[in-house]
Amino acid sequence: MRRLYKVFSLKTAGKYAAVLFSMLLLNFSLPMREPAAFPLLFALLTCGLDPFLLAACYTLASVAALSLAATLCCALQAAFLCLVFAIYAKTGRKANWERLFFLALAQLPFVFLYPHAGYALFPLSAVWQKAVIALFFVLLTLLFEGAVRALLFRAFRCRLVGSELSELILLWLFVGMGFYNLAGEIAFYALSLTLLVGAVVFLRNATAVPFALALSLPLCAVRVSAIPMAEYALLSCFGLLFCHYGRFVSSLSVLIGFLGIEYFEGLYAQPTLTVVFTLLACLIPVAVCGLLPEKLYRKISRSLLFYRERTLPRIAINRNRRALGEQLYEVSSLFREIETAFSDRGTEDTGAGTRFKERLIVALCTACPNRRKCREAGVYESFDKLIAVARAKGRANLIDLPTEISSVCRNAAGLLFALNKQLEEYRRMEQDLEAAREGRRLLAEQARGVSDILRDIALEQSEEYTFSDEEERLSAALTAAGLMTNEVFLYGEGALFTVSLTMRDRTDGKKLAKIAGEALRIPLALSEKIPLTSDRACFILRRKPDFDATFGIASRPKEGELLSGDTHSILKIDERRFLVALSDGMGSGENARSVSDRTLSLLESFYKAKMPGDTVLSTVNRLIALSGEETFSCLDVASVDLDTGEADIVKIGAPMGFLLSGEELRVLEGESLPIGMLEAVHPATMRVNMKAEDFLIFMSDGVTTAFGSSAELCDYLSGMKPLNPQSLAEEILKNALGRYKGKAEDDMTVLAVKLTRTA
Repeated sequence: MRRLYKVFSLKTAGKYAAVLFSMLLLNFSLPMREPAAFPLLFALLTCGLDPFLLAACYTLASVAALSLAATLCCALQAAFLCLVFAIYAKTGRKANWERLFFLALAQLPFVFLYPHAGYALFPLSAVWQKAVIALFFVLLTLLFEGAVRALLFRAFRCRLVGSELSELILLWLFVGMGFYNLAGEIAFYALSLTLLVGAVVFLRNATAVPFALALSLPLCAVRVSAIPMAEYALLSCFGLLFCHYGRFVSSLSVLIGFLGIEYFEGLYAQPTLTVVFTLLACLIPVAVCGLLPEKLYRKISRSLLFYRERTLPRIAINRNRRALGEQLYEVSSLFREIETAFSDRGTEDTGAGTRFKERLIVALCTACPNRRKCREAGVYESFDKLIAVARAKGRANLIDLPTEISSVCRNAAGLLFALNKQLEEYRRMEQDLEAAREGRRLLAEQARGVSDILRDIALEQSEEYTFSDEEERLSAALTAAGLMTNEVFLYGEGALFTVSLTMRDRTDGKKLAKIAGEALRIPLALSEKIPLTSDRACFILRRKPDFDATFGIASRPKEGELLSGDTHSILKIDERRFLVALSDGMGSGENARSVSDRTLSLLESFYKAKMPGDTVLSTVNRLIALSGEETFSCLDVASVDLDTGEADIVKIGAPMGFLLSGEELRVLEGESLPIGMLEAVHPATMRVNMKAEDFLIFMSDGVTTAFGSSAELCDYLSGMKPLNPQSLAEEILKNALGRYKGKAEDDMTVLAVKLTRTA
């Protein structure tokens, strides 16, 4: 029962109904209704379809000849081939070269039994004419085999090669002629124009033109004229010309073009009924393609895009990215384990007091003749009080001795000496342990930072590249602008959105970015150009940030010094974020300059690696604090997001900074100590939202001190109307120097940043 259901399922019934209809059309393709369905029958048999159902379809299709003798002849051919291929199916073998023998043998009933009057144009007898037609059927069968295999097993699954496309066009030629002869010219127009409009609205590129030429071939063969090829090519170009205005407009343009062509062919001189039916036939493509639901249209477009696109490279890339992401995630977990292993889990040494007491008793009391008296007087219990006071003060002296010890113990001075010696050794040991703990904490923080970086990269790399409808739209826009590309690749989302194209090396990058941005409705900028060959290159476009930034710096060393202790940094972290920093080393001259340079160099290295900000600051602070030198630095840091204008401000021991936004002046102030002064930094952090034309201003203390008070400085800045950051920085420095009467009493630096809207 299951097998019977499988044979007669709805899908199977539809497939064999299509086979029967195709065979019927093929039998109408030749003038005298010769069985042109035979090549299709044999091709389907070699492809493994059911021989009994195929034989039935072929026999039924032979009614096109309207002759009982013709039907009996076709039934004989079908029975012979059905028997041969049924035996092969039963034995599990496949027909190879011997199939040519069976193919030729199956033509004998047609040559000797098929009723055929022959063509008067050829001076041959009817039998010889049928022999020539039989030979033609044999050759046609060999070509139909490739077409049928491509149609059944490869079409809409992968790209078809040129030979397969040629064989499919040949199959369409005969099927189309049969449809024209059976249904008439108007019905053929309805079918072919629907297919033509479908090619235009779904492909939306020059591929629709050769497709239109193939559609016109049956009409050319029936009319024995090449004019239909020119007409269909013109209609496809006309539809492509308007495809940017939507599916309906493109479909309507093909309809108008066809009606215009028919005017010159005399359609409107035909009977009214013919004109009406022709117009109705032309409306079918508009209704089918122009009014197709958007959801179904997108589904078909994605299917065609997948069919046309080279899928293997994307599959290979996604596979490698997925494997790399998994590996990076595992490495991230490893660094997280390292962080756990190095985290400080030390606890307070609660047993130190007991050890001190035991050592004192062993060193001083074991050989003392007065030890029994001391024990009875409770001297040993008083040791605990003395040790507690000594540990709290760091050292013990005579006034710290409890009464029990001072009145009974004969060696109080020795006791104090031994206790202080133990305390000194204990302090040295504690310092060594603290240094080791600090080193472990530093390694743990670095492991956590590396783990976070690797985790973020793993998540980014795990994102798969998929097909996009926008790739087709971009390709069409570039073609319309005269820029030809053979590969378009879109991936990423939001700020990570990237467009990769292969173009001629001489292509104008700015023009390319502008056209691509307009087509995708996303502001794009040329990010990279990678040469591929001598005349071609890969152009990589990325989403243009909403903001851009310009910078200004004005500096003056302390009077009498060659080098300023102030240093600054302007660092592009990536295409969407930058960092500015101003470091003021304590003091002036070469030593202060070295401190500032070292601090900024560390900051730049960590931020380039995209280490988390809190980890960066604490790590830099510990490294400087552990250097063993009295080196301190005041620091202003700002990390600005060019997509949103958000600026993360960090101030460590630095004087106030400012955000100048139109008429409003905002003070940015922190109260933390300079970096390196303590083992744990506690920076003042804040987030401000910068807008276009806003100025961010950092100053060293040499500038702020010159103004005397913060009120005076704010009043001065509030009255400024700067145009660019460089002139702003120079003007502030000039005014500050004027207050020092032209002589810098300290290193003076002004760093200004202006945010502007990208074009």
